[in-house]
Amino acid sequence: MKESTMTQTLGLIGSGMIGGALARLAVAAGLNVVLSNSRGPETLAELVAELGEHARAATPAEAAQAGDLVVATVPLHAYDRLPATALAGKVVIDTMNYYPDRDGRLAELDGGTATSSALVQRHLAGSQVVKAFNNIDFHRLFTLARPSGAPGRAALPIAGDDDAAKERVARLMDTLGYDAVDIGTLADSWRSEPGTPVYVEPYFPARRPEGTSQEEAFRWFLDTPGAPVPADRIKELAEAAVRG
Repeated sequence: MKESTMTQTLGLIGSGMIGGALARLAVAAGLNVVLSNSRGPETLAELVAELGEHARAATPAEAAQAGDLVVATVPLHAYDRLPATALAGKVVIDTMNYYPDRDGRLAELDGGTATSSALVQRHLAGSQVVKAFNNIDFHRLFTLARPSGAPGRAALPIAGDDDAAKERVARLMDTLGYDAVDIGTLADSWRSEPGTPVYVEPYFPARRPEGTSQEEAFRWFLDTPGAPVPADRIKELAEAAVRG
């Protein structure tokens, strides 16, 4: 089928926790994946071997060019190093979140005059940026995926300025195992950012026990099953968000 109607190859710029989870879901759904990171294709050999014949490693520019859709899943402070020329004309899925302790302070984000995805869109002026897969942790992103129509299917929010691009991302999301809830434009995408009601916690059935060691907390994180959050609840939580 034409590239505009079906995603056959998913390009990934960044292949860490979220990127790896999306790559595994994509391969399980029958898609091809082209993985990349800032350290070079050779550093992804183990992940490629795990994923099998539908995966290969490349440079970020090569992954950008190969993908029918491209996922940008790098630390936000590196957003301006995304290959804008190679991504021109592409729909780019932005999974990135602003964590000041890691990314440094960004005045526009601290002041609420822009969203992190708006900064990404400004850098990728020739692309259509869609915010998605940013409000769920990597482990539950992988384990909560369910086929379309299955009981207990979870939903995730998406935001973007281009309706056709959002529709393409929603179709990919459906293929990977999730319902999509449109929460508006990139200017509205703060509603799914860290600290909002829809961010991470709804997908946990209980809060982490207090007083646990780091090792115990990580074991709890891995052992705790995800809680599927339906589309109507995602909509409610996003609408209840208060900025700042």
